[in-house]
Amino acid sequence: MDVTEQAGVAVVIPSYRVRTFILDVISRIGPEVSAIYVVDDCCPEESGRYVTATCQDPRVRVIQHATNQGVGGAVLTGYQAAMADNMEIMIKIDGDGQMDPALIPTFIAPILAGYADYTKGNRFFNPEDVASMPKIRLLGNAGLSFLTKFSSGYWSIFDPTNGYTAIHKDVAALLPFDKLSRRYFFETDMLFRLNTVRAIVRDIPMRAHYGDEVSGLNIKKVFFEFFSKNIENFFKRIFYNYYLRDMSVSSFELPAGILLILYGCIYGGLHWFYSLQRGTYASAGTVMLAALPIILGIQFLLAFLSYDIQSEPGRNGARSLRCLTQRPYSGKMP
Repeated sequence: MDVTEQAGVAVVIPSYRVRTFILDVISRIGPEVSAIYVVDDCCPEESGRYVTATCQDPRVRVIQHATNQGVGGAVLTGYQAAMADNMEIMIKIDGDGQMDPALIPTFIAPILAGYADYTKGNRFFNPEDVASMPKIRLLGNAGLSFLTKFSSGYWSIFDPTNGYTAIHKDVAALLPFDKLSRRYFFETDMLFRLNTVRAIVRDIPMRAHYGDEVSGLNIKKVFFEFFSKNIENFFKRIFYNYYLRDMSVSSFELPAGILLILYGCIYGGLHWFYSLQRGTYASAGTVMLAALPIILGIQFLLAFLSYDIQSEPGRNGARSLRCLTQRPYSGKMP
């Protein structure tokens, strides 16, 4: 059955300085979508008023923010409105025309089939497409992708700042909306929160169009902010998954590996310093007492990393969180 026959699909469009493009984006959203929520995030161009005055699509509902809350705040407002209207699946696309609405059925399909709880775009899937990406975005997104793998625990995904996403409402209901980042870290923070509820995330290959629009995300300005927040989320995830909710051999491998490496480096560094001061060579035993803990520590960390990668939700073909813990989708399966 064609996915376009499904009901209860909503699109959320954060609206901030996208007046030039937003009507074209709305016009390209297909009949598989039941509702479109345009969230005017206190846009200085009054894009919400513009859509209300000029758009004739009966599916469109404009929501106005009195103050700017950032892209994350706008998306969460749209999610809450869609969930209140009992929409089953919520897709978020930007209003600047970079994301092709024709891909919406592709984002929906894995969720309907029970193979994903959350789908997101990946502009790095095809090597040919990477060549068309601006170099600063390419390098910035690659660096942020590796950081996000560590912090979120989703080792098989890439392009974490990609805002083309879809989520089932039953999974969204499990997330702490009040704790999610409201600004550009929103998509990355979503991945961390999704891992804490063991949701299955899948990448969807896509192409991005780079035209006259100006991206609000400046990689050079946000990199250090993203770095610190990813490190914070990494430690939170490790605590939640390996100590608070469950314990395994890996719960001991990580601290053992860190302590052994620190001991080896400190012990070896001190004796290296003393040897320089005295003008003598360290004995073979001293070298081994420094090297062996480092070698063992690295092995422990590699073992932990291997376990963490294998523990990614959905890696072993598991069904989606919604299929296991929530009621099944009320419409027809594709």
